[in-house]
Amino acid sequence: MSLGSYGIVRPSDVSPSDIDIFYTYSPSRDFGNQTSLSKLAISASDILIPQYHNTNTGSPSNGVELFGGMYTLKLESSIFSQKGIYNVVIKPKEIRTTLVDCGVLSALPNVKGIVLDTTSAGLAGFADKTVNGGLVGYRVEYLNDDGTKIQNFYRVVTSANRCEPVNQNLTNTSQSAVRYRFNDSGSLLFLTVTPSSAPNVKPNAVPYIGTRNQDVVIVNTFFNPIMLEIEMVEYDESTLAYGLYGPQSKSMDDGIYTIYDFDKNIYKQYNLFEIKDEFDETLYEIREPRDTIDFNKDFDDISKA
Repeated sequence: MSLGSYGIVRPSDVSPSDIDIFYTYSPSRDFGNQTSLSKLAISASDILIPQYHNTNTGSPSNGVELFGGMYTLKLESSIFSQKGIYNVVIKPKEIRTTLVDCGVLSALPNVKGIVLDTTSAGLAGFADKTVNGGLVGYRVEYLNDDGTKIQNFYRVVTSANRCEPVNQNLTNTSQSAVRYRFNDSGSLLFLTVTPSSAPNVKPNAVPYIGTRNQDVVIVNTFFNPIMLEIEMVEYDESTLAYGLYGPQSKSMDDGIYTIYDFDKNIYKQYNLFEIKDEFDETLYEIREPRDTIDFNKDFDDISKA
């Protein structure tokens, strides 16, 4: 008998269309006020760029097969332009809608489920999800009447099928006469969720799966949410290195101090001057940034002078 280790974690190959991106901005880490949460109006496909296998990865697919788990994050300069701290949350896309009903199937009264209206505003734009089996594996989270979420409570969709309502004559007047039957042309969607059946030890303790007209949030489970902290700064390691190790010059005639990058291009210029007292004693040496660049201080020109 041999023992082996088996991995259970697979890299996500989720489509950017199934992703929402939110962010907060704070000007500094000492900022004590609550930061506002915003959703990127730009499509996630413009922010997250998937990577594909090619001949360099040993795959003959040549750019067709998605390389799971690796995406390039492209930040829009129009949004991430201020100096400060950005917290970026990449999470599964949410579908916010309202339950039409919580009912049972006409042919199988023991099968309970929640019913959605595929023509509702909340499901607009999700036509690929409202087909048979389109929401299987999705997570359903429930909202209270005041709009707050019922925390740490959810149900998982186990089946999804188009359906239509039917009326039945029931001897038990306490039961709803409206039931549902599968119909691929129906405008309603019948979702079974788990858990939805009572345990054997308490046959009357039916798990809660929602109520009619209750607001819900339906979320895919293709990947785990990720939060990234991004700090936008004025200087990075390269620009700081210019001031420490890059070429520099000081014009003795007009006091212009110039810092160059490693390609000897002008990076920063300053005015250097002294402040003296009435006895001509130097009190301070001042260095202030220049508003305009004197391009006569080109490194190649002055080094050949």
